[in-house]
Amino acid sequence: MRVALKIAYVGTGYNGSQVQPDAATIEGELFSALTELEIIKDPKSARFSSSGRTDTGVHAREQVVAFDTDKPNLAIPRVINSNLPNSIWVWAYAEVPDEFDPRRWAVSRKYRYVMSGEQYDISKIRSASKILVGKHDYANFCTKQRDRSTIRNVEKIDVRVSGTLTKIDIQANSFLRNMVRKMVTALTMVGSGVRDEQWLNQMLDPESYEEGLEPASAYGLTLMKVEYMQPIDWCEDGYAIRRASENVHDYMVRHRVMAEVMDNLIPME
Repeated sequence: MRVALKIAYVGTGYNGSQVQPDAATIEGELFSALTELEIIKDPKSARFSSSGRTDTGVHAREQVVAFDTDKPNLAIPRVINSNLPNSIWVWAYAEVPDEFDPRRWAVSRKYRYVMSGEQYDISKIRSASKILVGKHDYANFCTKQRDRSTIRNVEKIDVRVSGTLTKIDIQANSFLRNMVRKMVTALTMVGSGVRDEQWLNQMLDPESYEEGLEPASAYGLTLMKVEYMQPIDWCEDGYAIRRASENVHDYMVRHRVMAEVMDNLIPME
C-alpha cells in the first residue's frame, strides 16, 4: 500500500529537508523513525518521495511525502511522532494510488515569508509584487541549476501587515531554489527605496539584464501548502495536532523570553 503524510517542522538546526550524509536533515530524522518502526525497510525500496525540498533553516506546515509500506496500520501520525524529535511532526495521512508522486502530481505550492515591516513602505511592496505575478523567466531570482528551466508561473502574491510584522504569501505552480527568498529581497529593496519598479521589470528580462540577489534570511520562510489536481482524502490526527500545538507553544514562550533577554543585554544610556 502507498501512504502519504503531511509533515510540519521547525527547520532551525537542520541542513534542509533532503537527506545528506553526515548532516542533520528532516528526511534523515523521518527515515530513522520509519525504519526503526519497521514501517519501511529503506527509502529506495519504499519508493519514498516528497513534494519538494526546503533549504537549511526553512520551515514547513505542510510538506507532503509518500512511500510504500506493508504496515499501513503503523504509518499513522501518532505512531511515527513517537520516534521523531519535537521539532518535526506528522499530522495527517492518506492512502494514495500506487503511482502517486507528491512532487510530480502537485499543481501549486504556497510559501509564506514573515519579516519585520517597520522599515519598509508597504504600499510600494504591494505595488511591486504585482509585477512579479504571472508567467516569467525568474533566472535573476534563483540559484541556477544546470539544465533546468527558470520559467515559472507565479499565481498570486499577497502582502499583509500584522502589527510590526509583514507577511508575504507567494503561490506558484513550482519554485526554483531560493526563488521565494530572492523575490522577498527584491520587494524589500523596492519597499526601502533602494530600487524602483523599473528595475524590477528589468529583472524579469534576464536575457538583457542580469543581477545577483542575496536571498532573504531562511528563518522567515515557511512552506504552507501543496495542492493536487486530484483530491486526496486526508485523515487528520487530532491527538498529533494537539501535541504539536503544545510543542509550538513551548517554542513561542522560549523565543519571547529570549527576545526580552536580548533587549536586556543592551546598556541603557
